[in-house]
Amino acid sequence: MSWDFDLLTIRAEDHAGGQALWATIDAPPMNVMTPKLFWELEAFSGQVEADDDVVAVVLESADPDFFIAHFDVSGILKFPVEGQAERTGELSTFHVMCERFRTMSKATIVKIAGRVGGGGAELSASCDMRFGALDQMVLNQMEVPLGILPGGTGTQHIPRLVGRGRAMEIILGAIDIDARTAEQWGWLNRALPADQLDDHVDNLARRIASFPAHALGAAKAAVLAAGPDPVPGMLDEAYFFQTTLRDPLTQASMQAFLDLGGQTRDAELEMEDLSGRISGVVAGTDEN
Repeated sequence: MSWDFDLLTIRAEDHAGGQALWATIDAPPMNVMTPKLFWELEAFSGQVEADDDVVAVVLESADPDFFIAHFDVSGILKFPVEGQAERTGELSTFHVMCERFRTMSKATIVKIAGRVGGGGAELSASCDMRFGALDQMVLNQMEVPLGILPGGTGTQHIPRLVGRGRAMEIILGAIDIDARTAEQWGWLNRALPADQLDDHVDNLARRIASFPAHALGAAKAAVLAAGPDPVPGMLDEAYFFQTTLRDPLTQASMQAFLDLGGQTRDAELEMEDLSGRISGVVAGTDEN
């Protein structure tokens, strides 16, 4: 298959069971999920799902400090908010993309060397496996301080991975979760020394790609059948996300995030501190 992307570099290896693919995200300055990056990931997911030759997919980043930072907040500020929020019977395009990675008959693996947050963390949680670098990987769901919620599957997948109480700490607290904690809580499969991350993930992808593709697809389908259907919850998530967008405090909070340096490298490397200052800026009490 021909892979024609600006922000993704695709590398393929042929193995006995089929192809293993590596998709390297390279969207300077820090892999914010802009509309362009989103649409490339969406298109990639559709092509991979339809390609019978592919049996394993690894998502990784060219930036050692960031996997995917989060969805573009300046873009969210432009989302339409006219009228009342309405429940729909159809998943959003972001949900559809995440569901493809979760349900496609291929192994989907995420390799995280640096920070991952917001929609990037939600995409990661939708995949089959996640591996992170010790002392480097940090997870942060930073939506609630901005006046919104994790609206790209996060409210559905995080509780299933780590349990309700820890999910509340991650989502409501918007705190930094280090790799060791993420592993202990179940968000990561493993936290590995940074110099071992590539070899472990790449060898796993190659091993999986050496096995019979029909058995891989059937085994994944059977595992998915053991769990509940997340789609009804995602529809609720989308509705509640739309309700948060319509609150004036949300617009002010997202603008404060950008004014504080959101979507710049130095500020986002300290996301827990950055997001903790938003309410003070909005209220006029931030003294930093």
